[in-house]
Amino acid sequence: MAIEIERKFLVRNDGWRAQVQKSIPMRHGYLAPLGGKASVRVRVEGEVGKLNVKAAKVGMSRAEYEYEIPAAEAEEMLASLCSGLILKTRHYLRLGPHVWEIDVFEGDNAPLIVAEIELGAEDETFDKPEWLGREITEDRRYYNHALSVTPYKTWD
Repeated sequence: MAIEIERKFLVRNDGWRAQVQKSIPMRHGYLAPLGGKASVRVRVEGEVGKLNVKAAKVGMSRAEYEYEIPAAEAEEMLASLCSGLILKTRHYLRLGPHVWEIDVFEGDNAPLIVAEIELGAEDETFDKPEWLGREITEDRRYYNHALSVTPYKTWD
């Protein structure tokens, strides 16, 4: 079983921007409704289509499967089968042995900015840069599938 170990944080300032090595615009939607055993996501990352199945579990570790699919088919599924469109640009930067992914959300989820780091073990240590804010790994509201149903702009 493929397991993703990931921690999520809010971003407190723009100090990360100067370290960005690559940025990719992303659009994705969901084939399965929120509340099931798994999220099933269709994503277009730049020019690449992807199908992702992830356990609908809040926390640091969860099952994840991802497959590349033709971008044209991903576009068709987004247009005709998916709900809850998420728009964001993902910025990648390396700090030491880790790659941080900084998601800058657009549309109904702007101005939300979330930083994610994938780890090899739940107890793995890592340096926390000064721009890193509060940890939100255990807060379901910040998961993309939840944001697709209850966008950030609707929060109190």
